[in-house]
Amino acid sequence: MTALAHEADLDFEDAPDLDEVLWQAWKTLELPEGFRAEIVEGCIEVSPTGGGEHALVANMLRRELDRFLSGGEAAAYQDTNAIFGRKVWIPDVLVTAADLRSVLDGDRLGALAEHIGLMAEVVSPGHDARKRDLVRKRRAYARAGVPVYVIIDDFDGVGHVTVLSAPNAEKASYEAEVRMPYGTEVVVPDGPAKGFVIGVAITGEPRGA
Repeated sequence: MTALAHEADLDFEDAPDLDEVLWQAWKTLELPEGFRAEIVEGCIEVSPTGGGEHALVANMLRRELDRFLSGGEAAAYQDTNAIFGRKVWIPDVLVTAADLRSVLDGDRLGALAEHIGLMAEVVSPGHDARKRDLVRKRRAYARAGVPVYVIIDDFDGVGHVTVLSAPNAEKASYEAEVRMPYGTEVVVPDGPAKGFVIGVAITGEPRGA
């Protein structure tokens, strides 16, 4: 019994770490259409893609960002993998180099987080979906040093836009936050989209107005 326990210890020591296990598992996943998988804070999270209203807002945000960034070195992308070490996220919109090939990871699976200037999430309904965008991804994006995180939340009162900036990787937090109701313009304070305005053209009118 002692020998078996010792052998088990050796096997455990030689085993890959959790990040590597999750990474390899994620790369082999085959999901049905309408679902996506991300590695968020030590777990593979599978979630459905957004509904019609969600897609409308995300697409409008990307289109407006493209207009704002036109002619520069950055561009907006939808449903593109963001890679940080052995973690992967699929934000609704991200801003990175216009030449996406120049910022892909070694496996060419997605854009490296160090080259991403903005991530945006359009919040979906449901407790777990909200916690993922408002808590878990907020920490994850800050750890990765993403300069700006935009959260568009239809389900927060009349609807609110939150713009987080000044990431503190060690604390896994953003040190600057602006949260405004729909109907009020919010300006991106940093990164390649600095000066971009988020208003009713993107979010629509306040809910219940």
